[in-house]
Amino acid sequence: MKKSNLIYAAFIVFGILLMGYQCSSTEITSAKLYIQQKNYDKALDVLQKEIQKNPNSDQGYYLMGVVYAEKGDYKNMVESFNKSLSISKTYEKEIKDYKKSTWVSVFNRGVAFFQRAAKIQDEDSMMVYFDKAVADFKAAADIEPDSADSYKNLAFAYMSKGDNEAAIAPLEKIIALEKAKDGYKYLGEIFYVMGSNLKNQGKEEEAKSYFNKAIDVLSEGRKLYPDDTDILLFLSNAYIGADRIAEATSQFEAGVKAEPNNKYYRYNYGVLLLGAEKYAEAEEQFKKALEIDPNYNNAIYNLGVTYLKWGLAIQKKAEAENRIDESYKDKYRAALPYLEKAVEMPEADANTWELLGRVYSVLGMTDEATKAFDKADQLRK
Repeated sequence: MKKSNLIYAAFIVFGILLMGYQCSSTEITSAKLYIQQKNYDKALDVLQKEIQKNPNSDQGYYLMGVVYAEKGDYKNMVESFNKSLSISKTYEKEIKDYKKSTWVSVFNRGVAFFQRAAKIQDEDSMMVYFDKAVADFKAAADIEPDSADSYKNLAFAYMSKGDNEAAIAPLEKIIALEKAKDGYKYLGEIFYVMGSNLKNQGKEEEAKSYFNKAIDVLSEGRKLYPDDTDILLFLSNAYIGADRIAEATSQFEAGVKAEPNNKYYRYNYGVLLLGAEKYAEAEEQFKKALEIDPNYNNAIYNLGVTYLKWGLAIQKKAEAENRIDESYKDKYRAALPYLEKAVEMPEADANTWELLGRVYSVLGMTDEATKAFDKADQLRK
């Protein structure tokens, strides 16, 4: 999680003046004394009496905001400060400074809770601290509603605790405030994942609605961040999920023609072609991406997958036609070096080892297949 520059800002303590140029009411004087003594309940009681007697008490509302802040009631703090400012601008500087210092304190506390949660192994305890972080980041957003940092960290806290749906609103706020790359990327990913989950449940129409939402968000993000790999990847996948492959293919094809040496465009165009089962065309794009960057892991993996799926398609076609076609093994052989490289990548998972095991099995490499399947089982535990 990215920290705000304000995290390391000094916490400024603002005292409350006990003397003023004007004579204060008994309630105001008492409230200041109670605040000094940290007796906030008593201070709030006398300030409420002050407001009842004088509804236009700008100082009363200002001090009430201070009391609410000390009690941790930030919504009422903001409301009280706003009422003071609606009456006069007398305490504008004090209110602005107090809100800023309170925001820094609450935001930093949320960061501390988030970091603590990330270090805890026990899931129940982890969730307790994530919930505390969520509460503080929500409070920070209430205090400074124009600060994107509050919404960004709130979204990350929600996503970290697995509540992707709750992360939607703060991510939308980040986009509205500063068109942040993270806003587009993570919001698009959430919509895509929600669509995928619904598709797996057989809810095709609902799934498409979320894939289309992902396309809208990620397309807007792509205009601002055309080379961001995550945005491009989820955009191409969302097009596939929404069954809008032809539309997406033409867009990415245009991108490739405009920037033929852009490996990301080549790769994502290849992903779309692979999704459309155009294996020869997908092979060409992944190979072009690897010509540009021989160490491009995503292209290495997907070229291996292309050959594997291509071989499977040849095999199924031959079986459907009651004939023998051994050429499918050539595709498996072509897949082998790329999948062997893929399992050495840091992001290699059980599925990657499973695919390699399948290739070994088809090619009669029994010992290698057993080891690959065993590794897949180990990673799943």
